[in-house]
Amino acid sequence: MIYKTRSESIELKKMRILNLRMELSERDKRYYYNLRMGYEGEVLFDSMAEKLQCDCLVLNDLLLKVNNSTFQIDSLIITPNSIHLIDIKNYIGDYYYKNNKIYKNPSQEIASPLTQLERSETLLRKWLTEHDFDMPVVSYVIFVNPEFTLYQASPDVPFILPTQNKQYFKQLNSNTTKLTSKHKMLADQLINAHIVESPFSQIPSYEYEKIRKGIYCKDCHSFSLVIDKNFYKCISCNNEEKIESAVLRSVDEFRLLFPERKITTKAVQEWCNIENSGRVYKILKKNYKTLGKNRWIYFE
Repeated sequence: MIYKTRSESIELKKMRILNLRMELSERDKRYYYNLRMGYEGEVLFDSMAEKLQCDCLVLNDLLLKVNNSTFQIDSLIITPNSIHLIDIKNYIGDYYYKNNKIYKNPSQEIASPLTQLERSETLLRKWLTEHDFDMPVVSYVIFVNPEFTLYQASPDVPFILPTQNKQYFKQLNSNTTKLTSKHKMLADQLINAHIVESPFSQIPSYEYEKIRKGIYCKDCHSFSLVIDKNFYKCISCNNEEKIESAVLRSVDEFRLLFPERKITTKAVQEWCNIENSGRVYKILKKNYKTLGKNRWIYFE
Protein backbone atom coordinates (compact mmCIF):
# COMPACT_ATOMS: atom_id res chain seq x y z
CA MET A 1 0.00 0.00 0.00
CA ILE A 2 1.08 3.60 -0.59
CA TYR A 3 1.95 4.85 2.89
CA LYS A 4 3.48 8.20 1.90
CA THR A 5 2.07 9.73 -1.25
CA ARG A 6 3.96 11.74 -3.82
CA SER A 7 3.14 15.27 -4.90
CA GLU A 8 4.75 17.86 -7.13
CA SER A 9 7.70 19.53 -5.46
CA ILE A 10 7.68 23.25 -4.76
CA GLU A 11 10.64 23.53 -7.12
CA LEU A 12 8.68 22.03 -10.00
CA LYS A 13 5.64 24.21 -9.31
CA LYS A 14 7.74 27.38 -9.18
CA MET A 15 9.74 26.49 -12.27
CA ARG A 16 6.55 25.82 -14.23
CA ILE A 17 5.26 29.29 -13.34
CA LEU A 18 8.58 31.00 -14.04
CA ASN A 19 8.86 29.23 -17.39
CA LEU A 20 5.56 30.83 -18.40
CA ARG A 21 6.13 34.25 -16.88
CA MET A 22 9.79 35.06 -17.58
CA GLU A 23 12.60 34.20 -19.97
CA LEU A 24 14.65 31.39 -18.47
CA SER A 25 18.29 30.79 -19.30
CA GLU A 26 19.16 27.59 -21.17
CA ARG A 27 20.54 26.17 -17.93
CA ASP A 28 17.29 26.91 -16.08
CA LYS A 29 15.24 25.47 -18.94
CA ARG A 30 17.22 22.23 -18.65
CA TYR A 31 16.67 22.20 -14.89
CA TYR A 32 12.92 22.64 -15.39
CA TYR A 33 12.87 19.95 -18.08
CA ASN A 34 14.71 17.50 -15.82
CA LEU A 35 12.36 18.24 -12.92
CA ARG A 36 9.31 17.74 -15.12
CA MET A 37 10.60 14.54 -16.71
CA GLY A 38 11.68 13.20 -13.33
CA TYR A 39 8.25 13.77 -11.83
CA GLU A 40 6.49 12.21 -14.82
CA GLY A 41 8.68 9.14 -14.41
CA GLU A 42 7.89 8.94 -10.71
CA VAL A 43 4.16 9.14 -11.44
CA LEU A 44 4.57 6.31 -13.94
CA PHE A 45 6.33 4.22 -11.30
CA ASP A 46 3.56 5.03 -8.80
CA SER A 47 0.93 3.75 -11.22
CA MET A 48 2.67 0.37 -11.07
CA ALA A 49 3.37 0.43 -7.33
CA GLU A 50 -0.27 1.21 -6.55
CA LYS A 51 -1.24 -2.19 -7.96
CA LEU A 52 0.95 -4.11 -5.51
CA GLN A 53 -1.15 -6.63 -3.59
CA CYS A 54 1.54 -8.00 -1.27
CA ASP A 55 1.80 -6.76 2.30
CA CYS A 56 4.18 -3.81 1.96
CA LEU A 57 4.49 -0.10 2.68
CA VAL A 58 5.52 2.28 -0.11
CA LEU A 59 7.03 5.60 0.94
CA ASN A 60 7.59 8.20 -1.77
CA ASP A 61 9.77 11.32 -1.86
CA LEU A 62 11.82 10.98 1.30
CA LEU A 63 14.48 13.55 2.16
CA LEU A 64 16.53 12.41 5.14
CA LYS A 65 19.60 13.54 7.03
CA VAL A 66 22.25 11.51 8.83
CA ASN A 67 25.67 12.65 10.08
CA ASN A 68 25.12 16.09 8.49
CA SER A 69 24.59 14.44 5.09
CA THR A 70 21.26 14.91 3.32
CA PHE A 71 20.03 12.30 0.87
CA GLN A 72 16.94 11.87 -1.26
CA ILE A 73 14.98 8.69 -1.91
CA ASP A 74 12.52 8.51 -4.80
CA SER A 75 10.66 5.50 -3.39
CA LEU A 76 11.15 3.07 -0.54
CA ILE A 77 9.27 -0.22 -0.40
CA ILE A 78 9.22 -1.84 3.02
CA THR A 79 8.50 -5.55 2.69
CA PRO A 80 8.40 -8.10 5.52
CA ASN A 81 11.90 -9.34 4.64
CA SER A 82 13.76 -6.32 3.30
CA ILE A 83 13.73 -2.67 2.32
CA HIS A 84 13.82 -1.82 -1.39
CA LEU A 85 15.47 1.51 -2.14
CA ILE A 86 14.34 2.71 -5.57
CA ASP A 87 15.94 5.38 -7.73
CA ILE A 88 13.58 6.19 -10.63
CA LYS A 89 14.90 7.29 -14.01
CA ASN A 90 12.79 8.55 -16.91
CA TYR A 91 15.44 8.50 -19.61
CA ILE A 92 14.37 8.39 -23.26
CA GLY A 93 16.36 7.01 -26.17
CA ASP A 94 19.40 4.78 -26.63
CA TYR A 95 22.08 4.57 -23.95
CA TYR A 96 25.20 2.47 -23.51
CA TYR A 97 26.72 0.93 -20.40
CA LYS A 98 30.48 0.49 -20.17
CA ASN A 99 32.87 0.20 -17.20
CA ASN A 100 30.23 1.27 -14.65
CA LYS A 101 29.41 4.35 -16.70
CA ILE A 102 26.42 5.29 -18.87
CA TYR A 103 26.72 7.10 -22.19
CA LYS A 104 24.01 8.90 -24.14
CA ASN A 105 26.03 8.16 -27.25
CA PRO A 106 29.55 6.74 -27.64
CA SER A 107 31.10 10.02 -26.49
CA GLN A 108 28.57 11.70 -24.14
CA GLU A 109 28.93 10.37 -20.61
CA ILE A 110 26.09 11.16 -18.18
CA ALA A 111 26.11 11.20 -14.40
CA SER A 112 25.99 7.61 -13.25
CA PRO A 113 22.84 6.75 -11.28
CA LEU A 114 24.88 4.04 -9.55
CA THR A 115 26.94 6.65 -7.70
CA GLN A 116 23.81 8.29 -6.30
CA LEU A 117 22.27 4.91 -5.53
CA GLU A 118 25.32 3.71 -3.60
CA ARG A 119 25.47 6.94 -1.60
CA SER A 120 21.77 6.79 -0.72
CA GLU A 121 22.06 3.14 0.29
CA THR A 122 25.06 3.82 2.53
CA LEU A 123 23.35 6.73 4.25
CA LEU A 124 20.08 4.80 4.63
CA ARG A 125 21.93 1.96 6.34
CA LYS A 126 23.49 4.47 8.74
CA TRP A 127 20.07 6.00 9.41
CA LEU A 128 18.59 2.58 10.15
CA THR A 129 21.46 1.72 12.51
CA GLU A 130 21.11 5.01 14.37
CA HIS A 131 17.40 4.31 14.87
CA ASP A 132 17.91 0.69 15.94
CA PHE A 133 16.40 -0.96 12.88
CA ASP A 134 18.11 -4.05 11.54
CA MET A 135 16.76 -4.87 8.09
CA PRO A 136 18.55 -5.74 4.85
CA VAL A 137 18.49 -3.07 2.14
CA VAL A 138 18.41 -3.86 -1.57
CA SER A 139 18.76 -1.04 -4.07
CA TYR A 140 17.69 -0.67 -7.68
CA VAL A 141 17.70 1.92 -10.42
CA ILE A 142 14.37 1.50 -12.22
CA PHE A 143 14.06 2.84 -15.75
CA VAL A 144 10.36 3.41 -16.37
CA ASN A 145 10.12 4.90 -19.85
CA PRO A 146 9.22 2.29 -22.51
CA GLU A 147 11.20 4.33 -25.08
CA PHE A 148 14.45 3.77 -23.15
CA THR A 149 17.05 1.21 -24.23
CA LEU A 150 20.31 0.40 -22.45
CA TYR A 151 22.87 -1.56 -24.44
CA GLN A 152 25.62 -3.76 -23.02
CA ALA A 153 24.33 -3.66 -19.44
CA SER A 154 25.80 -6.34 -17.22
CA PRO A 155 23.25 -8.66 -15.52
CA ASP A 156 24.86 -8.07 -12.13
CA VAL A 157 24.24 -4.30 -12.22
CA PRO A 158 21.18 -3.30 -10.11
CA PHE A 159 19.23 -1.95 -13.07
CA ILE A 160 15.59 -2.78 -13.77
CA LEU A 161 14.85 -1.99 -17.40
CA PRO A 162 11.39 -1.15 -18.80
CA THR A 163 10.94 -4.71 -20.07
CA GLN A 164 11.69 -6.02 -16.55
CA ASN A 165 9.32 -3.78 -14.57
CA LYS A 166 6.38 -6.20 -14.64
CA GLN A 167 8.57 -9.07 -13.50
CA TYR A 168 9.95 -7.00 -10.62
CA PHE A 169 6.49 -6.19 -9.26
CA LYS A 170 5.36 -9.76 -9.88
CA GLN A 171 8.25 -10.95 -7.73
CA LEU A 172 7.27 -8.55 -4.95
CA ASN A 173 3.70 -9.82 -5.08
CA SER A 174 4.88 -13.40 -4.65
CA ASN A 175 5.84 -12.65 -1.03
CA THR A 176 3.07 -13.92 1.25
CA THR A 177 4.72 -12.94 4.55
CA LYS A 178 2.92 -10.29 6.61
CA LEU A 179 4.24 -7.03 7.99
CA THR A 180 4.51 -6.50 11.74
CA SER A 181 4.09 -3.47 13.98
CA LYS A 182 7.85 -2.92 13.74
CA HIS A 183 7.58 -2.32 10.00
CA LYS A 184 4.89 0.31 10.55
CA MET A 185 7.00 1.88 13.30
CA LEU A 186 9.89 2.14 10.83
CA ALA A 187 7.66 3.74 8.20
CA ASP A 188 6.30 6.26 10.70
CA GLN A 189 9.79 7.22 11.89
CA LEU A 190 10.97 7.70 8.32
CA ILE A 191 8.01 9.97 7.58
CA ASN A 192 8.60 11.95 10.77
CA ALA A 193 12.27 12.38 9.82
CA HIS A 194 11.39 13.64 6.33
CA ILE A 195 12.74 17.13 5.59
CA VAL A 196 10.12 19.24 3.85
CA GLU A 197 12.31 21.99 2.37
CA SER A 198 14.92 20.67 -0.02
CA PRO A 199 18.46 22.09 0.22
CA PHE A 200 19.08 21.07 -3.40
CA SER A 201 16.83 23.71 -4.96
CA GLN A 202 18.24 25.49 -8.03
CA ILE A 203 15.40 27.95 -8.61
CA PRO A 204 16.76 31.09 -10.32
CA SER A 205 16.34 34.48 -8.69
CA TYR A 206 13.32 36.47 -9.83
CA GLU A 207 11.79 39.88 -9.15
CA TYR A 208 8.13 40.84 -9.03
CA GLU A 209 8.63 43.75 -11.41
CA LYS A 210 10.13 41.49 -14.09
CA ILE A 211 7.51 38.74 -13.90
CA ARG A 212 4.85 38.77 -16.62
CA LYS A 213 1.43 39.67 -15.21
CA GLY A 214 -1.91 38.40 -16.41
CA ILE A 215 -3.91 35.19 -16.59
CA TYR A 216 -2.99 32.50 -19.08
CA CYS A 217 -4.97 29.62 -20.57
CA LYS A 218 -4.73 26.55 -18.36
CA ASP A 219 -4.64 24.32 -21.47
CA CYS A 220 -2.30 25.94 -24.01
CA HIS A 221 -0.76 28.56 -21.66
CA SER A 222 -1.46 31.45 -24.01
CA PHE A 223 -2.00 34.85 -22.40
CA SER A 224 -4.39 35.80 -25.23
CA LEU A 225 -7.68 35.62 -23.35
CA VAL A 226 -10.94 37.53 -23.71
CA ILE A 227 -13.83 37.80 -21.27
CA ASP A 228 -17.12 36.28 -22.35
CA LYS A 229 -19.67 36.87 -19.58
CA ASN A 230 -18.36 34.83 -16.61
CA PHE A 231 -15.68 33.02 -18.58
CA TYR A 232 -12.22 33.60 -19.95
CA LYS A 233 -12.01 32.37 -23.53
CA CYS A 234 -8.66 31.56 -25.09
CA ILE A 235 -8.15 33.05 -28.54
CA SER A 236 -5.50 30.45 -29.35
CA CYS A 237 -7.31 27.20 -28.52
CA ASN A 238 -10.91 28.29 -27.70
CA ASN A 239 -10.70 26.76 -24.21
CA GLU A 240 -13.03 28.33 -21.64
CA GLU A 241 -12.52 28.69 -17.90
CA LYS A 242 -14.66 30.40 -15.30
CA ILE A 243 -13.20 33.75 -14.31
CA GLU A 244 -13.35 32.85 -10.63
CA SER A 245 -11.42 29.63 -11.22
CA ALA A 246 -8.78 31.39 -13.32
CA VAL A 247 -8.30 34.15 -10.74
CA LEU A 248 -7.93 31.66 -7.89
CA ARG A 249 -5.43 29.67 -9.95
CA SER A 250 -3.40 32.82 -10.51
CA VAL A 251 -3.61 33.82 -6.84
CA ASP A 252 -2.17 30.42 -5.92
CA GLU A 253 0.80 31.19 -8.17
CA PHE A 254 1.18 34.64 -6.61
CA ARG A 255 1.24 33.12 -3.12
CA LEU A 256 3.78 30.50 -4.14
CA LEU A 257 6.19 32.95 -5.76
CA PHE A 258 5.74 35.79 -3.27
CA PRO A 259 4.68 34.36 0.11
CA GLU A 260 5.78 37.55 1.86
CA ARG A 261 3.26 39.73 -0.02
CA LYS A 262 -0.26 40.22 1.29
CA ILE A 263 -3.21 39.22 -0.85
CA THR A 264 -5.15 42.43 -1.41
CA THR A 265 -7.66 43.43 -4.06
CA LYS A 266 -5.13 45.81 -5.60
CA ALA A 267 -2.33 43.22 -5.59
CA VAL A 268 -4.50 40.61 -7.31
CA GLN A 269 -5.81 43.18 -9.78
CA GLU A 270 -2.25 43.97 -10.81
CA TRP A 271 -1.08 40.34 -10.80
CA CYS A 272 -4.02 39.13 -12.90
CA ASN A 273 -4.18 42.31 -15.00
CA ILE A 274 -7.89 42.81 -14.29
CA GLU A 275 -9.50 46.26 -14.47
CA ASN A 276 -12.68 45.44 -12.51
CA SER A 277 -11.68 45.74 -8.83
CA GLY A 278 -15.21 44.88 -7.68
CA ARG A 279 -15.08 41.50 -9.40
CA VAL A 280 -11.69 40.73 -7.81
CA TYR A 281 -12.92 41.75 -4.35
CA LYS A 282 -15.99 39.50 -4.61
CA ILE A 283 -13.89 36.50 -5.63
CA LEU A 284 -11.40 37.04 -2.79
CA LYS A 285 -14.10 37.65 -0.20
CA LYS A 286 -15.92 34.48 -1.25
CA ASN A 287 -12.87 32.21 -1.15
CA TYR A 288 -10.57 33.63 1.52
CA LYS A 289 -10.74 34.83 5.08
CA THR A 290 -11.02 38.63 5.29
CA LEU A 291 -8.65 40.38 7.68
CA GLY A 292 -8.13 44.05 8.51
CA LYS A 293 -10.50 46.94 7.95
CA ASN A 294 -11.28 49.55 5.32
CA ARG A 295 -8.16 50.44 3.30
CA TRP A 296 -6.09 47.78 5.07
CA ILE A 297 -8.23 44.77 4.18
CA TYR A 298 -6.31 41.71 3.03
CA PHE A 299 -7.11 38.03 2.59
CA GLU A 300 -5.73 34.71 3.81
